[in-house]
Amino acid sequence: MKNKKIILDLCGGTGAWSRPYKEAGYDVRVITLPEYDVCTYKLPDEPIYGILAAPPCQMFSLARTKAKTPRDLKKGMECVRACLNLIWEAQEKQQDTRRKITSLKFWALENPYAMLKFFLGKPAFIFDPWEFGDGYQKKTALWGNFQEPKKNPIPMTEEMKKLAKTNSFLHKLKYPKFGSDKPIEFRFNADIKAITPKGFADAFFKANK
Repeated sequence: MKNKKIILDLCGGTGAWSRPYKEAGYDVRVITLPEYDVCTYKLPDEPIYGILAAPPCQMFSLARTKAKTPRDLKKGMECVRACLNLIWEAQEKQQDTRRKITSLKFWALENPYAMLKFFLGKPAFIFDPWEFGDGYQKKTALWGNFQEPKKNPIPMTEEMKKLAKTNSFLHKLKYPKFGSDKPIEFRFNADIKAITPKGFADAFFKANK
């Protein structure tokens, strides 16, 4: 039996981004606290097929101007560095000198479109959830080596666009409770806001199988 393709979901939280891969039978490994710390995680010996990374964004947020804890870019970069080191290490370990590509099929690092661009440069891809069928706005950037997912914007009236700009649509969304299938009303909670929108996750999977 052929080995399953391994997908690492670094700082994956609920595993929403990698869920389409898991549902398709890939060997998905969500590397996230409290069970795993990306800063101390060691790569498995098996070849890695793809890596998704979503390091915490709090220190890079443009809204962090009056927080009780001052912005600490060095601390914010700890997880970003750890994710990138694992991505680079996977390619270094799995190299085939006869080929002009690395064995890692794809990798992508996600963060809101904010201050991380000053460290990683221009993003390879930028999107809003509504461009993939989810009716709200959260400008998000991707860096990496991957095939661009195809956008499929939902029809939006002028009123919907106004609501999206103010994030009012977020109040109307329902998400599954952590550890439960009972829905809850959306609240402006960092953990819930960080969940990868399903429309984008599905489109990314279709483009990067």
